[in-house]
Amino acid sequence: MEPASAELGPPERSRERCSPGPRRKPEHLGDRTAGTRKRLGRTRPAAATAVGAGAAALQGSRGTRRAPQPGGPGGAEPPPPVRAAGRAAREANEDKTMSANLKYLSLGILVFQTTSLVLTMRYSRTLKEEGPRYLSSTAVVVAELLKIMACILLVYKDSKCSLRALNRILHDEILNKPMETLKLAIPSGIYTLQNNLLYVALSNLDAATYQVTYQLKILTTALFSVSMLSKKLGVYQWLSLVILMTGVAFVQWPSDSQELNSKELSAGSQFVGLMAVLTACFSSGFAGVYFEKILKETKQSVWIRNIQLGFFGSIFGLMGVYVYDGELVSKNGFFQGYNRLTWIVVVLQALGGLVIAAVIKYADNILKGFATSLSIILSTLISYFWLQDFVPTSVFFLGAILVITATFLYGYDPKPAGNPTKA
Repeated sequence: MEPASAELGPPERSRERCSPGPRRKPEHLGDRTAGTRKRLGRTRPAAATAVGAGAAALQGSRGTRRAPQPGGPGGAEPPPPVRAAGRAAREANEDKTMSANLKYLSLGILVFQTTSLVLTMRYSRTLKEEGPRYLSSTAVVVAELLKIMACILLVYKDSKCSLRALNRILHDEILNKPMETLKLAIPSGIYTLQNNLLYVALSNLDAATYQVTYQLKILTTALFSVSMLSKKLGVYQWLSLVILMTGVAFVQWPSDSQELNSKELSAGSQFVGLMAVLTACFSSGFAGVYFEKILKETKQSVWIRNIQLGFFGSIFGLMGVYVYDGELVSKNGFFQGYNRLTWIVVVLQALGGLVIAAVIKYADNILKGFATSLSIILSTLISYFWLQDFVPTSVFFLGAILVITATFLYGYDPKPAGNPTKA
């Protein structure tokens, strides 16, 4: 029995060896693979770190080579802050140049408008032609209507040339604010009276005397500013007002030249012209200060305010036409006596307020005084050489110099190091 069992042993061992089952890796191979993985795990991060450091160093060296040196050669492009600063400086210089150009352009237009208006108005009122002379009351109404049209065009331009936006602005700022609109009735009526008085004055005074005397509006404006706006005037301003009154007194001093023109202008007409100018000075001072007060209390644009002024001015002007010249209008028509020169006077008078607004925006008081003084000189020269209705005397020249000096002195601001004096 035992030999039989012994013979069966070897085949069982071979079947056990060949039977499928889970393979086991040799222990020495498993240890070697784990060691290799450990070594690779420690080596790969180190290599990646080394490669990253090398790339960063290379990029840093390239950035260092590309970095612009301030003021260095090679035409290197400046960094963004430097480019922005240069662009801002160029834009500031362009804005400064444009502002200076607009300032002197507005002053030149003011000199041209003031001088040409006075001379053409004087010439149109003294020109002898066949047929009736044009009515000053109708000229005032037409000038107000032209001013309204010009201001509407400016508002249309500010609203990006949109009719819908223009309609909305006019509806919101004028129709929806009746109380704000009614505030302009008072200065509008005064301005209408002033414009009619200027025609009366230039019908009875020569252009040079009118120009110098009309500068008394500086005195009336200053007095109304102190009383209505509580403004403080400095020593230079008060001194300029005294010099102004002295200069105007010298200009109005009787001279022998008035006797030469006694055939055309009587003493009564001289007095009427002087009273018209003085009344226009007071009305101009009060209306200007009142209008300034309204502008400071509200945020409406100057063009909207001028539309409101023109609206009431045209209404008051039509009332004046009906009261004073109703019979003449019904007989010879509204535009009786109108010619090319009359239309030039009307257009110049309509543009007067717009030019003043531009000068106030772009210029200052000193340059405005320079423009006024230059206008006085030009009016005197043209009145003497062209119109030949004025003979200047030494007293007139002295008074004109004093008025010009007062005009400059009133706009002078010393600006001390401490608290400046408000003017």
